[in-house]
Amino acid sequence: MTRSEKHIERQRPSFKKRLFIFFFICISTFAVLSFYLKSTIKIEAPPKDLGQKIIIQLPSGDHIYTYENLIVKENGRLYYKGDRSTLDLTGGIILYEEWDD
Repeated sequence: MTRSEKHIERQRPSFKKRLFIFFFICISTFAVLSFYLKSTIKIEAPPKDLGQKIIIQLPSGDHIYTYENLIVKENGRLYYKGDRSTLDLTGGIILYEEWDD
């Protein structure tokens, strides 16, 4: 048997075919791992208890809709303390009423 006959007899898959199989395996492995990790890792923030819904009626006639735990009384004054701001609501009347979101 000559060398050329041996080469024809044991043909291996071409380079393009091997490259395609390699990329297919890599992409499928990445897809399976990402799906698995997304399904197992769940980070949820704990629910915040903001208290009862209230309405503050200001002397000017305006109304402020907020929650009870965001209102603070200090030194005889009434303050709204949110995440980023503090408002002075002195002189406002607190009404404990339900309001729609």
